[in-house]
Amino acid sequence: MTRVTMVVDGVSYTDEVEPRLLLVHYLRDRLGRVGTPIGCDTSNCGACTVLLDGESVKSCSLLAVQADRAEITTIQGLADGSEWHPLQRAFHEHHALQCGYCTPGMVLAAVDLLKHNPDPTEDEVRQGLEGNLCRCTGYVNIVRAVLAAAEEIRGSAVVSSGMGE
Repeated sequence: MTRVTMVVDGVSYTDEVEPRLLLVHYLRDRLGRVGTPIGCDTSNCGACTVLLDGESVKSCSLLAVQADRAEITTIQGLADGSEWHPLQRAFHEHHALQCGYCTPGMVLAAVDLLKHNPDPTEDEVRQGLEGNLCRCTGYVNIVRAVLAAAEEIRGSAVVSSGMGE
């Protein structure tokens, strides 16, 4: 057994884990963060995407011990209390989901995308999400949602910096 310490959705955890335990199983089975789905277990689908120190990673391709001393955000920790993150709100408003299985990974991958590229084109959104698969939507509304959230986030940044007043 190996001791790990990490902050998940703002809460610090220290546990003894088997060195072969996947991060996705640690999050779901030990911490109850079941908003992170297990998709393919081969890192092909991206459903299990989380943010590790702010960067999107597929939690089925990382061991829990590799996340030692990291800060992890799951879909369950993205909202600010009852206030949805702009991407969560945009996915809802633009009907960017059908079955919803890929949605947590899509949203978190989009958070990382917008952090690095706050004003993406449609093609850049598609490229930025290409590691996350959706079998239901055809991606049109997902791309619209990401672009709408990007616009909202940029607008909020202008207002909060005092430039929009």
